[in-house]
Amino acid sequence: MGRRNKKGRRIHGVLLLDKETGCSSNQALQRVKWLYDANRAGHTGSLDPLATGMLPVCFGEATRLSSWLLDADKEYIATAQLGVTTDSGDADGQMLASNTVPESLDHESLVAVANRFQGPIQQIPPMYSALKVNGERLYKLARRGESVERAARNVTISEIEVVSFDDSIAVFRVRCSKGTYIRTLVEDIGQAIGCGAHIRKLRRTGVASFRPEEMISEASLRHQCATGLPVAEGSPERDGFDQSLLDGHLLPVDVLVRHLQAVSVTEEMQGRFQRGQGFACSAYNSTMSTAEPLRVYCETRFLGLAMPVTEALSTQDVAKSVTQNVTQDGTQDGTQGVSRGASQGLGVDTIGPAQGHHARPVRVLNL
Repeated sequence: MGRRNKKGRRIHGVLLLDKETGCSSNQALQRVKWLYDANRAGHTGSLDPLATGMLPVCFGEATRLSSWLLDADKEYIATAQLGVTTDSGDADGQMLASNTVPESLDHESLVAVANRFQGPIQQIPPMYSALKVNGERLYKLARRGESVERAARNVTISEIEVVSFDDSIAVFRVRCSKGTYIRTLVEDIGQAIGCGAHIRKLRRTGVASFRPEEMISEASLRHQCATGLPVAEGSPERDGFDQSLLDGHLLPVDVLVRHLQAVSVTEEMQGRFQRGQGFACSAYNSTMSTAEPLRVYCETRFLGLAMPVTEALSTQDVAKSVTQNVTQDGTQDGTQGVSRGASQGLGVDTIGPAQGHHARPVRVLNL
């Protein structure tokens, strides 16, 4: 169980929340953050209020690795209503037009149309979206009846499958890159058919390598983790839930980066890593791109991420490297570790010949 203070418990992990329809992603996040009494939490990619499905919620130190899921591919099941367009592109919007679906459209011809959108494509973001123009959210402009020009964005539809087609209802399975608007994809398919379309239902079934069976809903969390005991008068409702059972639904932090190579270090090298210093580690596949970080472990404990290097390291080199990395991704992660290890009179402190396997810390986690 995580430590508790007046700002909430210090817990670390990932919850694959099955978001219900009718609430925003932030509302869903805040409810589970409250339920867990967590002091820090964030989600990794918004779902529209209409949409349901996988919303990864990161707690504690997991928030520092959340960008890996923000950038990951997503998978959806989209139910489309052909022949009807709405101002928002989904069933929550106002109807704009109703058209007859061509009688010649069958499953085979719908597959042919959908396949036109597989691969790299360009999308114009919908007005009903959270993107900002001149500092204001597009959906706020849309609600005032305003429309502004939006630049097309490059996205990739890696897979698109027509799961079913009956009369005017089509169900698609889509695997796509970050930044893809499924509403826009369905609208574009409807336009290509010649009758228009909008989203009736949308469910996110996967993020990165996470699968649907790994999700759990807030309602299931509450049901499975309730103590069944009365809550004392004046106490918060969450006291009626078993925190250890709730924590049992959290995945470990390193699942966010399980696609990266893993290396191990000795206890001595663990100390160097945690001070932001370059370190020697177990062998890694040096033929792979050095642009990819490594997962670093001491025995079974996950320490964070490091970038592989080929030259002998010094604390001065490490300080420069980590500072550059921090500047590039806009965070301050790791900077304290560098200052402790590299600026307290240590000078140049090489850790071995260039022939060994070495790395520089880029994410030092406090788990």
